[in-house]
Amino acid sequence: MKISFYDTKPYDRIFFDKENEKYGYEIRYFETKLSKKTAVLSKGCTAAVAFVNDDIDKEAIDALNELGVELIAMRCAGYNNVDLKAAEGKIKVARVPVYSPYAVAEHAMAMLLTLNRRIHKAFLRTRDYNFSLNGLTGFDLHGKNAGVIGTGNIGSAFIDICKGFGMNVFAYDIFESNPKAQYVSLDRIFSECDVISLHCPLTKDTYHIINDLSIAKMKSGVFIVNTSRGSLIDSSALLRGITNEKIGGACLDVYEEETEIFHEDFSDTTNKDRLLVQLISMPNVIVTSHQGFLTKEALQKIAAVTLKNISDYSNKRTLENEVFIKNP
Repeated sequence: MKISFYDTKPYDRIFFDKENEKYGYEIRYFETKLSKKTAVLSKGCTAAVAFVNDDIDKEAIDALNELGVELIAMRCAGYNNVDLKAAEGKIKVARVPVYSPYAVAEHAMAMLLTLNRRIHKAFLRTRDYNFSLNGLTGFDLHGKNAGVIGTGNIGSAFIDICKGFGMNVFAYDIFESNPKAQYVSLDRIFSECDVISLHCPLTKDTYHIINDLSIAKMKSGVFIVNTSRGSLIDSSALLRGITNEKIGGACLDVYEEETEIFHEDFSDTTNKDRLLVQLISMPNVIVTSHQGFLTKEALQKIAAVTLKNISDYSNKRTLENEVFIKNP
């Protein structure tokens, strides 16, 4: 079986090649992202492996279908970048629903601790032999209110971490599935929480869930953490909230216009996303390039589940991780 593999990075090949020793598939690795223009690279392939920033719209799906591709295997949990309606009846879509919720949850807390305690600034200072403590004051997480929006596997792992720090945790999810969570309204999370962390999928209902109106309801000095999807936050509203000091800090592992930026090196270019440049320049903002998933354990699980999805399909077994249209 021939498989096209888009948006390839060196770490992808390491873990997928190792896992592929079980199957012996011919994997064609491409650095380019999947789109209507690059779908042609899948000629002769039965499956295409895609990632979070690939543009899998109707035109891309039609092109893959014409080339004989039968399965799009997402090597991630999210699939908001796939036009499921266009794929229906043409190409099956599968995903990796769980890889390592701890990887993302721990990264969220790492960002929060780094920004709050100014660890990134202290690191740079001491490298210059500057041991001043001025401007490095943070606050105790213990006893503070944490609001977790989305209580799936990752959100639940983050709740456990917050409780370990002695925080009071409030949660919001349309599916109140975590028996250990104290579910409250969104308005209560916005108005009472010192830290708000986003762990929900991107849907029409969660698009720009953080906006001017929700920010206006928040406590002054609130910290916002997003390791889920960039478009959960209206970036312009976030910048306004930071500029007027309503928001005390923002930890962003995702950005709503990240598709052509994240995972690439643009350090020598001058034509940069102006809004992102402004956010990065803020002293109380930390941006990482969608790396929350990047642990050995997560990469191993992603490779294992992705190739198992392909194996299940090719051997006509039940495709347990198939993605369907929720509201056709």
